[in-house]
Amino acid sequence: MMEAISRIVENEIKQRIRPQKVMLIYGARRVGKTVLLKELVKARSGKTLLLNGESSDTVDMLKNKSIANYRQLFTGVDLLAIDEAQHIPDIGSILKLIVDEVEGISVIATGSSTFDLQNKVGEPLVGRFSQFMLTPLSIEELRTKETGFETLSKNPGRLIYGLYPELIGIESDVEKREYLTDIVDSYLLRDILMYNGLKHSQKLYDLLRLLAWQVGSEVSVDELGKQLSLSRNTVERYMDLLQKVFVIFKVGGYSRNLRKEVTKSSKWYFQDVGIRNAILRDFRPYDLRNDTEKGALWENFIVSERLKRTLNHRLSTKLYFWRTYDQQEIDLLEETDGNLFAFEIKAGKAHPKLPKVFASAYPAASYTVINKDNFLEYV
Repeated sequence: MMEAISRIVENEIKQRIRPQKVMLIYGARRVGKTVLLKELVKARSGKTLLLNGESSDTVDMLKNKSIANYRQLFTGVDLLAIDEAQHIPDIGSILKLIVDEVEGISVIATGSSTFDLQNKVGEPLVGRFSQFMLTPLSIEELRTKETGFETLSKNPGRLIYGLYPELIGIESDVEKREYLTDIVDSYLLRDILMYNGLKHSQKLYDLLRLLAWQVGSEVSVDELGKQLSLSRNTVERYMDLLQKVFVIFKVGGYSRNLRKEVTKSSKWYFQDVGIRNAILRDFRPYDLRNDTEKGALWENFIVSERLKRTLNHRLSTKLYFWRTYDQQEIDLLEETDGNLFAFEIKAGKAHPKLPKVFASAYPAASYTVINKDNFLEYV
């Protein structure tokens, strides 16, 4: 079995822990937030305390929101860590009182969805917190334990089963399928359906299936609404919630100066290709798929790895795609501090030239084709 894999964000979090400040770690269920939290606690000198927000004992201890209570509970604690903090009622004002009134204490809290934790802590903790996002494992993180040969040989399987940490230690394909199916049915959808006022669970699942089939293509919200017999507003709300529990993410169209550039459309990708395949219940080997399916999976994989890179290293990079109305296009465009980096993502050996319109409009932009031969340089 592979040794424990260090997460890139761990060192950054360690460096940012400060007295009278709160660190928030977001991420989907099962991406390793609890393991990371325990590592952060273990590495910390001084007195530490780890609490579970799903425990009734924790909730009962914290519900008395008084300075006297929190000083009694936490005086002398250097680091307070709370896992699944979104389950604690009024957690934002509780954390504010703790960091304001318990001298020398630092706090780390994790949560499995931004609409749970961020809404509950954002306003009370203005100016008192930093936030990080933990994703499924990245290829960059795996490379710390693997040779290039191992990574390349395992990648076809990872294009099917994805990169959730617990999957790394599972050898059986059957067990991997069961694991991913359980995550989709028991965790991801449950998180969304717990949201107040959300109905139509089957519609939500149908929406996910439609998005899974359209990976790498521009998505029309109006067309989705027609296929699902839902209003545009409802579809947009569902897609927003799916982003907030880290199932999907949006890449918008880029334009700086050309009327013919498409900017109102969006592409949607899955944070993890294994989740995408589990939603479709399609775990066929990569090599047995047709070229269109291979292309979509490969594009989702590369774009999600580029997103992980941005999040893990806390870069200011923004991700876009680029297309003109006459169908000239670039799969991925990244903007960092005003600099443009264009990427064409190919599952095969094709090496298309940079579109002339783009080259003329953005002559300073770099251009790279990412394929199976060179992708390790870019993830």
